[in-house]
Amino acid sequence: MNITRVAKTERLSRVVVHEKVAYFSGLTADDKSQDTIGQTEQILAKADAFLEKIGSNRALILSATIWLRDIEDFDAMNSAWTAWIDKDEPPARATVQAVLGLPDIRVEIQFTVALP
Repeated sequence: MNITRVAKTERLSRVVVHEKVAYFSGLTADDKSQDTIGQTEQILAKADAFLEKIGSNRALILSATIWLRDIEDFDAMNSAWTAWIDKDEPPARATVQAVLGLPDIRVEIQFTVALP
């Protein structure tokens, strides 16, 4: 069995690749003082870096789960999301309001990605 783990810590791997599918951990912004758009843009930039590292791309994102601290931020998050996604190959997606791990986290996104 071939499993690759990317950016491992003692608690988790940021990405786990198994049989041409990559599973991302929930990604959050590094600068949590940013608003919802700023945090979403930071998360998507992180996703781009991981996509590049594993040799994949936005068109191969299979699904995304998005957690928002406040569902009222749905439109703000969507403005960054819509500008970022592959318009021809959008992923399946769910967005929910949730209590997140730290009070200054506004957005968390988890991806499942195919590899070419």
